[in-house]
Amino acid sequence: MIPTFLKEGDTIAIAAPARKVTVQEMSPAVKFLENQGFNVVLGENLFAENNRFAGTDEERAADFQQFFNDDNIRAILCARGGYGSVRIIDRLDFTHFLQNPKWICGFSDVTVFHSHLSRFGCASIHSTMAKLIQEDGLENMNNRTLLQALKGQLLAYSFPPHISNRTGFAQGELVGGNLSLIYAMLASTSEMETDGKILFIEEVGEYLYHIERMMISLKRAGKLTHLAGLIVGDISVKEEPADIPFGRTAEQIIADCMAEYDYPLCFNFPAGHGENNVALRFGTPAELTVAEFGSTLLIR
Repeated sequence: MIPTFLKEGDTIAIAAPARKVTVQEMSPAVKFLENQGFNVVLGENLFAENNRFAGTDEERAADFQQFFNDDNIRAILCARGGYGSVRIIDRLDFTHFLQNPKWICGFSDVTVFHSHLSRFGCASIHSTMAKLIQEDGLENMNNRTLLQALKGQLLAYSFPPHISNRTGFAQGELVGGNLSLIYAMLASTSEMETDGKILFIEEVGEYLYHIERMMISLKRAGKLTHLAGLIVGDISVKEEPADIPFGRTAEQIIADCMAEYDYPLCFNFPAGHGENNVALRFGTPAELTVAEFGSTLLIR
């Protein structure tokens, strides 16, 4: 199920599923999208505050539900991540959304939506978010690829080799997101479907043993067994206590967990919480080639 791709004059909504934001933080994104020919509407509760959240659970869910039910809205760009999407996902009625799906765009905590939509076989976009769009506009690769993804253009990425890569070719639908959130959705109605698919993962601010625990949990849950391939994006970790070193890097931990499988595995993909966070269309056909000289990902 692939939402309609956007064209000039279409409307993009901005809503906050998690942390609170300010008018000043949203202004560059609004200006950027309008300069690209889109209409922009803001959630009624976008600037609400409830402790760390952008309003109460009811207020944040209300904005999403309104945009789900409005057929004039063609995409919902999430304002920012943090924490909070899991608190509202079960408050949302997807009935009308699935009759007229629209693109939900974002990363990090927005993985809750990506995972939930994978259960319906509905595509979504892993991308930068409104808070991160600044004045550099189309010169910024993250901004540019978000627009390319929304417009249905071919997304073609090349990235360098890594010592832990496993060469090969894979094709299938692309799914994934933040490792912690994929892990957190296990055994819920938002659990991600991975069989036969190319899985993308990224992570930020976790201890190394947390990385290993989550990877082992995904393996035990069967989420890694029948993949077509695995792409690892930006992985940053907390500094380990000097007196109890873990002894392996995050990449080595992931590679060790994947050693028993034979499908392609690659690291260094430019997406996640780092400076580079190119857009990925989840739920659409993709082709992954991992070679000794580097890797390529094509998303149709």
